[in-house]
Amino acid sequence: MANASAKKIANQNESAVKTLKLGMIVPTIISLILRLLFRRSSLPPSLGSLAIYVATFFPAFFLSNHLVKIGTTRRDPTTGTLISYGNDLNQPGVTEWCFDILYVTWACQIGSGAFGEWFWWFYMIIPLYAVFKLWTSVISPMVLGRSAASAALDTNAPEAEHTSKRQEKLRKRSEKGDPRIRAQPGRK
Repeated sequence: MANASAKKIANQNESAVKTLKLGMIVPTIISLILRLLFRRSSLPPSLGSLAIYVATFFPAFFLSNHLVKIGTTRRDPTTGTLISYGNDLNQPGVTEWCFDILYVTWACQIGSGAFGEWFWWFYMIIPLYAVFKLWTSVISPMVLGRSAASAALDTNAPEAEHTSKRQEKLRKRSEKGDPRIRAQPGRK
């Protein structure tokens, strides 16, 4: 079964790597076509527009190459058997955030081609989300002295006192004075 799981991850990674390789080319082409069709006056792009494009292309290029590198499967060249399936590109956390940054970058490239340079303001979602995550996981616990998880536990405190059916039965029996139930001394 483990081999089937490895093959499934390998197939998912191969399709994700194809998407990443196409994603570095296709949004640029679509942006240029949209500029040509809808915003012919914006050709050639202004210096500011090119600066924004280059400033966002390099992080996207770095993240794309990183994801391709960690997600590329290795197969035996003669038999085609799977040697290594690479890291799972569907895992949550940093890998997921890398994909999110790439998708936002690609959307901004296409949107700026169709609607104008103001669409690049959508890119501000990335640093705003980073500040939010930093606040909720690092700054707030240090400043306020507790984490969001402990605050959630405080609101659920009445539910934590709920006893199981067995404990409730034993409590009722002991209240009635059932001889089968005796108080056990506290354990240390």
